[in-house]
Amino acid sequence: MRFAPLLLALAACAQSTGPERPASAPAAGGTWPTVTVRATDDFEVTGSGSNAAWSKAEWQALHRRQPDGLPYESRFKILYSKTGVYVLMDGTDQKLTTTGRGDFENLWEEDVYEAFFWPDESEPLYFEYEISPLNHELPILVPNNGGAFMGWRPWHYENDRKTRKATAVTGGAQKAGAAVLGWSAEFFIPYRLLEGLRNQHPKSGTRWRANFYRMDYDASPGPVTQWDWSRVGPSFHEYQKFGVLLFE
Repeated sequence: MRFAPLLLALAACAQSTGPERPASAPAAGGTWPTVTVRATDDFEVTGSGSNAAWSKAEWQALHRRQPDGLPYESRFKILYSKTGVYVLMDGTDQKLTTTGRGDFENLWEEDVYEAFFWPDESEPLYFEYEISPLNHELPILVPNNGGAFMGWRPWHYENDRKTRKATAVTGGAQKAGAAVLGWSAEFFIPYRLLEGLRNQHPKSGTRWRANFYRMDYDASPGPVTQWDWSRVGPSFHEYQKFGVLLFE
């Protein structure tokens, strides 16, 4: 039997490309940023967050990591159902800085939204998801042992193990290099894709650690502008500093 390569090197994704603010200590009370994840029935994603289900969730702001970075706004919402987790990410922009790289390619080297989920804090193993303005994705499982990590691609990535995803653009065309006012991404991560992880099917009272990021390359060849929800240092893969998801 012939197998496709299973490993993706993620070193480039982990590196900062511009001046960083130091990693912050936990917020007052010794806790990381926390969001309550509301329950929902399953629904179809459109890319724009047009489904009424999103009215249950509040926007959570992402924070620009470089004080001199591009002054775009970035934010996310999150919901969960009996079958998976829904995420909506949205941000202002001026240009879709992407070449149209395909699924499982190095999406972090162009404009991208990212979500990291760490369901079980007893081991350094988490799920990473990236999505480009042109709706290409990178879903990988990341074992991170003392900062040495690689990304593993999903096997039998089909049927109820496959994500559902869509992106949308405001103020311009959805094509590489287009002038725009912003773009959004909406994606569904099924629990079946996370099978093998402990605590992978949340219920009321479940706690996950997670983080949400954005990278924008409009200033290229200058520094890349980055955003995070829970402050990390030089690497997006500092999972000990992730925020908290509390499922209602």
